[in-house]
Amino acid sequence: MKEDWKIKQDVEEELEWTPGVVATHIGVEVANGIITLSGHPGSYAEKLAAEDAARRVSGVRAVVVEMEVRLPHHEARNDADIAGAVDTLLRWTVGLPAGAVSVQVEKGHVTLRGDVDWAYRKRSIKDALPSRGRRSEARCPRGHLHTDTDDREQRPQEPPGDWRETRWPSRV
Repeated sequence: MKEDWKIKQDVEEELEWTPGVVATHIGVEVANGIITLSGHPGSYAEKLAAEDAARRVSGVRAVVVEMEVRLPHHEARNDADIAGAVDTLLRWTVGLPAGAVSVQVEKGHVTLRGDVDWAYRKRSIKDALPSRGRRSEARCPRGHLHTDTDDREQRPQEPPGDWRETRWPSRV
């Protein structure tokens, strides 16, 4: 088993070599093979890359994350900006009736509530929203979208007619 000082050294070296991670923004502590990452990465992607880098080091038993993302001032958005962007995205979603989905933003967290008529629309809304790591303004999109098809039991459809009576062409 590796000693803690060696694990710390290996994690710090891995952070140095990981693209997209500024190692000086991240502190590393080790106790019994358990890594604690602290500091203020400049983006959510940098935070995830640092976590992955620490997990790649042999001898690491667990990773404790105490990092807080701090966006550069010119990239930071307030909740009103985020709500406006999500509302625009919903208005541009084809086939979604106006007012079917409401938007709530609190401390950068987006919550959607509403009813849509088909499951594919629900999926398309969730896919269109920025998710964790893709965009900084919506850190944790959550949704409480309901569809009419959610309540129906999903059963395979019967083929038309009795499939056993189907005559198959024979080879001669």
